[in-house]
Amino acid sequence: MQTYDVIIAGGSYAGLSAAMALGRARRQVLIIDSGKPCNRQTPHSHNFLTQDGATPAAIAATAKAQVSQYPGIHFQEGTITGATPTTEGFTITTAAGEQFAAKKLLFATGVKDEMPAIKGFTACWGISVLHCPYCHGYEVKETPTGILANGDDAFEYVKMIRNWTSQLTIFTNGPSTLTAEQVEKLQQHHIGVNEKEIAEITHTGGQISELLFKDGSSFTLNALYHKPAFRQHCAVPEALGCELTPAGHIVVNEFQASTVPGVYAAGDATNPFRSVSISVAAGTLAGAMISRELIISEF
Repeated sequence: MQTYDVIIAGGSYAGLSAAMALGRARRQVLIIDSGKPCNRQTPHSHNFLTQDGATPAAIAATAKAQVSQYPGIHFQEGTITGATPTTEGFTITTAAGEQFAAKKLLFATGVKDEMPAIKGFTACWGISVLHCPYCHGYEVKETPTGILANGDDAFEYVKMIRNWTSQLTIFTNGPSTLTAEQVEKLQQHHIGVNEKEIAEITHTGGQISELLFKDGSSFTLNALYHKPAFRQHCAVPEALGCELTPAGHIVVNEFQASTVPGVYAAGDATNPFRSVSISVAAGTLAGAMISRELIISEF
């Protein structure tokens, strides 16, 4: 069985950033990655200095090429399905049945969004169905925009989105649970509430043209915001005993360490602020802190 200083589950932005820090610290690192990042169909990445407007794939390709220059970094295509603590660290198992050992583990495996059962939603996700105005709001500013949400969630979400466009409509996809006071406030800002059930999102290449309702009517839109439910993309951290937040993120401290000694986590799996720049920063910190822990243990 091959043994490494660190095994990183997930080779996207957080994982690659951690690998660079560890590679520069002369560590032997194995990155195990499925090659399917959650933002793979997003056309452009924003709010990342020097990379604003670049495609996610281009950013990741540049990062992998730079990380690969360090001789201690190794890549393996696959998915981690299990991990067992040992006296020296951990043994991990992949979906293909391979086993590897490491002193430390870093999970940068992200989360899996649970898409609503609306035809066309998945095809538009990350293109014109959006979750973050800081990532994509500027590109759809002052255009007809919807928010797919209800109740308090919708009311809080609309406050944020209104900064980018005044052409707003809340789609509750069924009976509204907004309070009378909330509706009155929305009316003051000329924000409509549509309670019709959505049958389909019509689009061209992921770009919304309109919402079709079950009653046969339609509504023209350029963008639709939604915060889908999610689950951890990898169940192994929880199986190891890592604590999760009530929302479902892996609990980490200020150094990206989980509640299980020797296990770290970074990126979307650990926080709701899903941006490339934040994942890169968290990965760098995790890599440096893992390196520090190894250095101290070896002195």
